[in-house]
Amino acid sequence: MTIAPDDLLLVGRIVAPFGVSGQLKMRAFTDRPDHFVRRVRTVYIGKQSTAYTISHSFEHKPGLLILTLHGISTREAAENLCNRDVSILAQDAAPLAPDEYYLHDLYGMRVETDTGELIGTVREVLETGASNVIIVTREGQPDALIPMIGEFVTELDQASQRIVIRVVEGLL
Repeated sequence: MTIAPDDLLLVGRIVAPFGVSGQLKMRAFTDRPDHFVRRVRTVYIGKQSTAYTISHSFEHKPGLLILTLHGISTREAAENLCNRDVSILAQDAAPLAPDEYYLHDLYGMRVETDTGELIGTVREVLETGASNVIIVTREGQPDALIPMIGEFVTELDQASQRIVIRVVEGLL
């Protein structure tokens, strides 16, 4: 079965082997490691998205999961997977709450003011810790940086690929 890149969701990165029997330490990019441990049975690793079946997984420390994969039974085999991305099928991801979104879904969205004026399109998303910030490409003007907080964002409509913002002095 061929997996299209759009069907996958990046959830982590293999950072080190764990022990001597092929277990892997994964830095989780998800804020729902509990869902990953309980529900995900197949991961796709590396640029080739090689499928591996999970035989066991657990949260070792906050943000670090330990994976035992079928076919990886030595430390050397585990070392060969280090520094590779780990993805899952998007359909296996934890369900989103109504006010949640995946960062990759923001790319390419139109950004408009609450009066209907087109500002531009989302080119990049920065994760700053406090909030996400979108970088909006504007025609004939410098890019705009807009924090994804309620003070500025009044609507995020994924179906119509549109973000509506309230413009305050100094934002643009």
